[in-house]
This record gives sequence, C-alpha cells and structure tokens, in this order.
Amino acid sequence: MDALTSILAAFGLSGSAGLNAYLPLLVVGLAARYTKLIELAPPWDTLENPIVLAVLAVLLLVETFADKIPAVNHFNDLIQTLVRPTAGAILFAASARVISDIHPVIALILGLFAAGTVHAAKSVVLRPAVTATTGGAGNPLVSLAEDVVAAIISIIAVVLPALMTGAVIVITAFIVWLLWRNRGRPAPAR
Repeated sequence: MDALTSILAAFGLSGSAGLNAYLPLLVVGLAARYTKLIELAPPWDTLENPIVLAVLAVLLLVETFADKIPAVNHFNDLIQTLVRPTAGAILFAASARVISDIHPVIALILGLFAAGTVHAAKSVVLRPAVTATTGGAGNPLVSLAEDVVAAIISIIAVVLPALMTGAVIVITAFIVWLLWRNRGRPAPAR
C-alpha cells in the first residue's frame, strides 16, 4: 500500500505541475527544507536550497500574474508547454519514496506524461473554451481556480499522500463530468 500511496503522491505532484509549474516545486522544496514530511535524495535535494526556493518564489509570482492577464495567458501557456512537463518530471523523480522502487528514467517519463497531459488539457481544451465562451473575461477566475487546485493537490501529496487516492478519484470524476456536460453543446462560432 505504501508504494501505491507514493506513486499516487508522485502523480499528484507532477499533475499539479501541469497547472502551475512552480507551485508544487516550491511546496516540495519548502517541505523538504523545513519539515520531515519529504526527504529529497541528491540531486533533487537542490530544491531545498534557499536560492532555488527564492527563484521558484519569483517564478511563481511571474507565472501567477501572467496567467491572469488576457492574451498574455496564452503566451504564458506556450512558454509553459516546455516548463510544466519538465517540472512534473522533476517532481515525480524527486520523490524519495518512489525513486528507490522505480527506475529514474521511468519516473521522469511518468512525471513528464502526467504534467504534460494536464497542461495539454488546460491549454488546448479548457482555456480556449473559456476564452471562446467568455471573451477572455473568465480566464483570470479559471486561472485562480487552477492555482488553488495545484496548491491543494501539492500540499495533500506532501502532507497526506494517502489522500491522493481520493483526490485522484474526485479530479477524474470532475473532468468526466465536465466532458459529459459539454458533449452535446455545439462548438462556438468563430
């Protein structure tokens, strides 16, 4: 059960990086530096470095504000297409509990896939739909919701990794509900 919990926590962290690259990195770095909740093995323990934490905090602020400005948010998503999957790969591989059980290359690929999938769903499906239906006015609210979800998932993955099972079920159910709800609607005219 511990291996499953660790894997779900790693998926939670890497998936949340698909929403906001720097938030889960900062959560993991702070938790590793100031608590015993997570222990990062080298080279991932670099996330605990105060300079790295400061840079992550600045990058988080930049991404958070850029993602709230209409038009800039689409440019930000384009840039984040490389950053978010990379952050997800780092987060998955950095989990000390998982890395000993899973080959590092497989862990990196799984994290890349999880964050990349979430990022693609966000930037290719969700955001264009919100932009089309609200003229861009809804994007700041959706962005705020994404940040809150990324923060909650990251904290749960570190503090209570067993809850990741429930979080994965709830998030999956929400995504299925959204897809089901929007399946009969015609695409907005351009």
